[in-house]
Amino acid sequence: MASLFDLRFVFVVGKGGVGKTTAAAALALAAQKRGKRVLLALCNSKERLSHLLEVQPIGSTNIEVLRSPSGGVLDAVNMVPKVALEEYGLMILRSRTLYKAVFENSMVSAVLRGTPGIEAWSMLGKAYFHTKDELEDGRRRYDMVIVDAPATGHGLEMLRVPKVITDVAPPGLLRREAEDAVALFRDPKRAGCMVVTLAEDMPVQETIELAGTLDRELQLPIAQLVVNQVLPRLFPPNDRDAVLALAAAVEGAAEGTSSIRGLALAGRTRAMRERVQEESLARLHAELGALPRTNFPMLFAPEFRRAQVESLAATLEASNPGTR
Repeated sequence: MASLFDLRFVFVVGKGGVGKTTAAAALALAAQKRGKRVLLALCNSKERLSHLLEVQPIGSTNIEVLRSPSGGVLDAVNMVPKVALEEYGLMILRSRTLYKAVFENSMVSAVLRGTPGIEAWSMLGKAYFHTKDELEDGRRRYDMVIVDAPATGHGLEMLRVPKVITDVAPPGLLRREAEDAVALFRDPKRAGCMVVTLAEDMPVQETIELAGTLDRELQLPIAQLVVNQVLPRLFPPNDRDAVLALAAAVEGAAEGTSSIRGLALAGRTRAMRERVQEESLARLHAELGALPRTNFPMLFAPEFRRAQVESLAATLEASNPGTR
């Protein structure tokens, strides 16, 4: 499997609330820092990427949001199905007149409306097309396209769409494009999934199931496992029982009667969370230990902005030296 930073197309997938958009932004910044031209595509989501990166609001068409001294460029888009389908059609046909004749034809429109997952494909197809889109001088417009996929269930449905189209669509442009996309998405030298999770019971269980679906059903390579918000250890395992015992001893005391009551109860909360974290990390290692893994540390900041994302980007880059 190629290095994460050698890939042309990356899906960022995971349970809602685990930090997918943050991980996608960190990957985009790290790739841009390496001098790559990057497109970060959101999927009709509540747009908060502009707040994270401290850039202009991101709409339904590609815009440049950052440029680095190394020559790296970061473009971003929040894809909306209707706009994405029109743009995708124009990119394929390269003529608005031809687009109107084909995509606005009543028979073609009826076929499109009847094709399962066409809204998802309008976004995924647009993102896929940008992997082969070229500038006037013949260079690729983007070296890497990153898709911040919807949360697990909807994300998997989106990833199933190209194969569904190859199975049900009649021979023609739509089916041919879907077949080419499937070939790209399954090629570990060109594409891969970044699976994001938290070191907690339910996210870990869902991540293990997600990885199995990606591998066995969809045959999509997993390029990276990211564990977000990993706490530093305060209590060695041998000390945790003492911390829990102290909390139990003072728990019944009236508030204010013991100067250490609050500290002991806070210590118990932290010790229990560290235990869950270690058990979760151990389970991930046991089930998915063959996958490259990056642990994102918990960042204690009053507000999560670009400086914090850049810190995570550095962590991701350090664990994936790859090709510069």
